[in-house]
Amino acid sequence: MIFRNPAGAPELACEACGCRWFDRMANACYECGEPVPPAETEAFARALAEWRAALGDAPAAAGDATSAARDAPS
Repeated sequence: MIFRNPAGAPELACEACGCRWFDRMANACYECGEPVPPAETEAFARALAEWRAALGDAPAAAGDATSAARDAPS
């Protein structure tokens, strides 16, 4: 399930238990172990892209030096 955090950004939560923590190596919920369906991952990616576009912060292409400098920790 996708919900919005207080800043308006989309977040993905487990359909089975509502947990927001996922093991990205296993692509499953940390709490209950339920796998994340590919359709949910795709829906989250679309929601994130829409949110970033609304902010005027479209994702940069891979290898874009400008985005790497912008996103580097300060």
